Amino acid sequence: MREYKQSTIEVIITGGTIDSYYEGAKDTAVPLKLSSIPLFFKLIKPEDNVFFKKVCMKDSRQLNGNDLKKIREVINKSKSKLFIVTHGTYTMPDTARFLATNLKRKDCTVILTGSMIPLTGFAPSDAPFNLGYSFAMVKTLKPGIYVCMNGRIFDPMEVAKRISAGKFVSVLGEN
Repeated sequence: MREYKQSTIEVIITGGTIDSYYEGAKDTAVPLKLSSIPLFFKLIKPEDNVFFKKVCMKDSRQLNGNDLKKIREVINKSKSKLFIVTHGTYTMPDTARFLATNLKRKDCTVILTGSMIPLTGFAPSDAPFNLGYSFAMVKTLKPGIYVCMNGRIFDPMEVAKRISAGKFVSVLGEN
């Protein structure tokens, strides 16, 4: 067995369903004011150093060019080489493609992940699985930009959200 090597992982928070609650009057998920993701990581007690940077708390359909630039700048200015970006699922592939095209750094691994069901207040939720899988994969993948959903790693240029199936798929027809 290999010796464990501690990593430093920066989690960039942008909102999305993963960090939302259900608003009955609006019949939709609404982003929380404060992220529940730092508490989640505190409770699971990972051996790695995990730091959090909140860029915004928005539905991904509300993200704008300035938000995308802020995500990019957080990564460009960070000392970390490992990043998990929590993000709403509607525009996650778009943000991944933006980062793949516009990120200056080529020495880091960036995974975008989210969930179809909020992390808190719902059981079962896909959020803990997607966060855990992303956390494991960010330490093993080579530098680049990835989307991590449904237990799969996707290239940002080949991923799409299939709303009817409630999951992410490859646009190349590989499920």
